[in-house]
Amino acid sequence: MLNAQAGRPFSYKAEGLCCDQAPLAELAQRWGTPLYVYSWPSIAGRFQAMQQAAEQHLDGADFSLCFAVKANSNLEILRRLAALGAGFDIVSGGELERVRLAAPEGLGRVVYSGVGKTAAEMDAALRADILLFNVESEAELELLASRAKTLRQTARFALRVNPNVEAKTHPYIATGLARHKFGIPISGARALYAKARKLPSLRAAAVSVHIGSQIRETAPFASAVAQAARLAMQLIRDGDAIQYIDAGGGLAVDYGLARPFDAQKVAARYMRAVAQAALNGTGNGPPLHWLFEPGRFLAAHSGCLLCRVLLTKKNGRRNFAVVDAGMNDLLRPALYGARHAIVAVNPRNGRQRYDVVGPVCETADVFASGVELGTVQAGDLLAILDTGAYGMTLASNYNARPRAAEVLVEGKRAKLVRRRETASDLVRAEMLD
Repeated sequence: MLNAQAGRPFSYKAEGLCCDQAPLAELAQRWGTPLYVYSWPSIAGRFQAMQQAAEQHLDGADFSLCFAVKANSNLEILRRLAALGAGFDIVSGGELERVRLAAPEGLGRVVYSGVGKTAAEMDAALRADILLFNVESEAELELLASRAKTLRQTARFALRVNPNVEAKTHPYIATGLARHKFGIPISGARALYAKARKLPSLRAAAVSVHIGSQIRETAPFASAVAQAARLAMQLIRDGDAIQYIDAGGGLAVDYGLARPFDAQKVAARYMRAVAQAALNGTGNGPPLHWLFEPGRFLAAHSGCLLCRVLLTKKNGRRNFAVVDAGMNDLLRPALYGARHAIVAVNPRNGRQRYDVVGPVCETADVFASGVELGTVQAGDLLAILDTGAYGMTLASNYNARPRAAEVLVEGKRAKLVRRRETASDLVRAEMLD
């Protein structure tokens, strides 16, 4: 049975499944479905757990937690995270604009990653005086130098080095091997830093590494961090004023309900591994400021996608529950084969299994197969769990479907933080002669 001790904010009470103390049935009645529901205490608690682990294990070193905006870019969530002291890891000019709108005071804590930044995006980030550009190619470094010179600014940068570390995760979210598009080979990084040293519009401030997402073992993190730390010490000896090591993100969460998820233990194990790897890499070198980029770890378990059963049907031996959410609302199952737990908001008795599917005109529009839900009827509410990260940010208007609303819960209180799109929103940018 789902309960509050499972590491999630969702549990059954007399009113049915609740987020914190807010009954999901009441939220659906008020704002309709599909509906993304997030628990703010869950996000804040994960942030604080990671802070405490860093304070405990990094031996007094300075650090910053830069939330990966691509995981969940809701403005209210970004605003609240900034108030906790979070920085932000962004990968586009649009994400920079979201930070500017939600938390302009946080622009100086922005790290800009991504393999394909445009000149216009670089200009906007330079004008915003962000903390750091994570540069991923020689061509990008040259463009950044040119844009900074044109704007008469100095761009602080890191090279995102590729340590060729194997991370046991889905191939679509692994980024640390030589065959991946991300970063530059660590073997060639020192020469590229030397080239940048001759360009007055650039200042090398960091070394960056990120090897992927949903990584459960600490050894890949430790290997990558140790290599980055050794490179940082070499660069300092070469004359660069390296201040930061960006260790990236990638901590795994559990999507199943079989066992509780202890965020404090996971964060502590990760920080211990990073601290030991840093010691091995830096030796007696100068202290560095650590940057971490948690996204999924903070947000995934905080959210659910609430949907309503439109109808049930039987094809051969298979029972289908067709819901009003589709793959346009939650792409992860179709994109990655991701498995999200699905539960009834007000479960009935029985042991009936269903394939939970959406209305989108694609065979891939399946959230899960063979889900034991008891007896399900049209009008019932289902909650697709652990959708607080890479849910709404991957949503689209495929099949001309308006995107869902978003609600943020804190205790018994619930606040609409994104209204449901309308048909007018879908055509607002288009023109007819």
